[in-house]
Amino acid sequence: MAIKFEKLDDGKYALDVSGLVCPHPQLYCKKSLEKIKEGDILEVTFDNASSGMTIEQMCDKEGDEILEKREQDGKFLFVIEKG
Repeated sequence: MAIKFEKLDDGKYALDVSGLVCPHPQLYCKKSLEKIKEGDILEVTFDNASSGMTIEQMCDKEGDEILEKREQDGKFLFVIEKG
């Protein structure tokens, strides 16, 4: 599965790590957050439910805020503001 990181708009980015299992979604999420500026938004899409917990723990530790969590058709979307 290909990892897709792209700029959607000024200060808004998307990362799709669907098809990957732990710890890869969290690691790619962390690397993507390191690439963007404080206050920017990263929308992370993944399909491994257990990755949600590790991404939440990482955000808590790093000071990033999850603004929104959605689940649809077996995929999860977290909207994260870099702290």
